[in-house]
Amino acid sequence: MNLKQLEAFIKVSDSKSFSKAAQELYLTQPTVSAHIQTLEKELKVRLFVRNTKTVKLSEDGKTLYQYARQMIELEQEIQSMFSKAAEQKERCITIATSTIPAQYILPDILVKFRERFPEEQFRIVESDSSTVIEQVASHLVDIGFSGTVIEKANCKYIPFYQDDLVVIMPNTKEYQKIVKEQKDLKWLEGEPLIMREEGSGTRKEAEKQLKKMGISLDDLNIVATIENPEAVKRSVKSGLGITIISRLAAADEIQSGEVLEFPFSQAGSGRNLNLVYNKNYKLPAAAEHVRELIIEKYELQKQSLQ
Repeated sequence: MNLKQLEAFIKVSDSKSFSKAAQELYLTQPTVSAHIQTLEKELKVRLFVRNTKTVKLSEDGKTLYQYARQMIELEQEIQSMFSKAAEQKERCITIATSTIPAQYILPDILVKFRERFPEEQFRIVESDSSTVIEQVASHLVDIGFSGTVIEKANCKYIPFYQDDLVVIMPNTKEYQKIVKEQKDLKWLEGEPLIMREEGSGTRKEAEKQLKKMGISLDDLNIVATIENPEAVKRSVKSGLGITIISRLAAADEIQSGEVLEFPFSQAGSGRNLNLVYNKNYKLPAAAEHVRELIIEKYELQKQSLQ
């Protein structure tokens, strides 16, 4: 016994016709008859009393009808429940993001997203840039934001924001003198340095640029590794050390004078913040909306991003 057979039984019972039941179920009449015969054979009862004009339920058929109707209605309830859940899931996208975009870029974008698409939902997963890219490449998330580029054959990167790296330090006379007198970054080698975690886009880009300047991490006095940029800034202000950080993250503290700034990137040599997605899969509608908002907000040339 299966639900298809019970559904055919209900349709014949309700319509009192094998041919009408077949039409409603988009089956042939012999198929409907076969379903009923199989049921009768399995249950060892006769379900219908047939004559040339009518089809009526037998007493056993009436008993089966009560249970079969409940089972078909339960099936419909299950389908309805899960179709609604699937629809809800379709409207909810998962966004993986590294720390700097998560804290300083994404909030404004998501406000605009909610204004335009109030029915759509999103889930934010924050981690470092390396993990974001791995999640996108493995299709574990719908879309991502990263502070660096790691080449993956299936990843498409859209650079949308130029973010300079800077060195920040406590606002003391000693560091005021360094800012005033030093012309390059060789002085870093003698200072206690706080670094972001190894998977961080900020750290990866800092390492790349230090290497170009001929400075090795082995030559630096790294006193701490801290994941959260807010904790990094607090540590700098408290005198634990200096750090290389996104200017976007330190803008408020620099402007207020709580910390001093020394240029790290040469003009035009900062790092990009990137929107990244898996080009082997079609973006869900909500993820496409986020992509369109990025293109619009940062005035990117659409044709160059295809």
